Amino acid sequence: MKNTALTHVHESLGAKMVPFAGYNMPVQYEGINVEHETVRNSVGVFDVSHMGEFLIEGENALELIQRISSNDASKLEIGDAQYSCMPNDKGGIVDDLIIYRVKEHTYLLVVNASNIEKDWNWIASHNGNNAEMRNVSDNYSLLAIQGPKAVEAMQSLTSVDLAEIPFYKFKVAEFAGIEHVIISATGYTGSGGFEIYCKNEEVEKVWNKVFEAGKEFGIKPIGLAARDTLRLEMGYCLYGNDIDDTTSPIEAGLGWITKFTKDFVNKDGLLKQKEDGVTRRLRAFELDARGIPRQGYTILDEDGNKIGTVTSGTMSPSLKKGIGLGYVNTGHTKFGSKIYIEVRKKSLPATVVKLPFYKQ
Repeated sequence: MKNTALTHVHESLGAKMVPFAGYNMPVQYEGINVEHETVRNSVGVFDVSHMGEFLIEGENALELIQRISSNDASKLEIGDAQYSCMPNDKGGIVDDLIIYRVKEHTYLLVVNASNIEKDWNWIASHNGNNAEMRNVSDNYSLLAIQGPKAVEAMQSLTSVDLAEIPFYKFKVAEFAGIEHVIISATGYTGSGGFEIYCKNEEVEKVWNKVFEAGKEFGIKPIGLAARDTLRLEMGYCLYGNDIDDTTSPIEAGLGWITKFTKDFVNKDGLLKQKEDGVTRRLRAFELDARGIPRQGYTILDEDGNKIGTVTSGTMSPSLKKGIGLGYVNTGHTKFGSKIYIEVRKKSLPATVVKLPFYKQ
């Protein structure tokens, strides 16, 4: 198991540590509901240093990124970030990722921890024009400072006006006394905030300063369990659950990051899906009865026929009801449709709803 540069800090705080994507990670500190509410109402900090970081550089960098990603990275100005995915050549998704344009010919790709080696090999296999590639995943740490009080709590740590960084933009600036930190107005919670990229040897100093600055705002460390409930309330896809090598961006509702104005891996196959339609779609649902849907549970129609499978599910701390995502046959995907989730051999009624579940 790998450790992050902050593993000893989490252990000293009494975090429950679990293996996740090959790393020893904090799943919770005080408890999922407390940590979830902290991020929704105040400010919390996640150590997500297990994520992968690749630098793609040189005059052919954009050409490579355009080839392997579904979104149109040519639209990125320096200081822009973009959510995208990497289609495979069989109709599925290699991974989802965020692309940052750091300099004219320098891009930072942030990928999922469990896919670092797979993604690296996939990108390298398409690097026919020798763009410079560097895997810096083991050198960098990543803190997600999330919540409605994040701007106010962190402003004393930087001269950059945090309130003036728009969503999916970033600055490279001094933060917490450290030079050349990426301050990115991105996150996975739907409650605002920043993601902070710095070197491993700098992150403990940044962590300590962040908690000093946030003390009066009730800042708390947050584990991966609350990260999952927060992202699910927003309907954000989790790789390995809601999207994987067998699910297409069109099926997953990611047509908005699939731009057919450029050439990319499996463009023709995905365009055919878009034009012809698909047989299933990722849909959100709320249980109409007490119960908790879980990944792998069967989705049924009113006659008890299987029409899909739950990919993510939980008891929503904000809504106090069971919520989930799942692939459903297209005849049952209309919003307001009644479906049934098989929970412990009972068929519990549910309603197909629009995302997000949590509306601020």
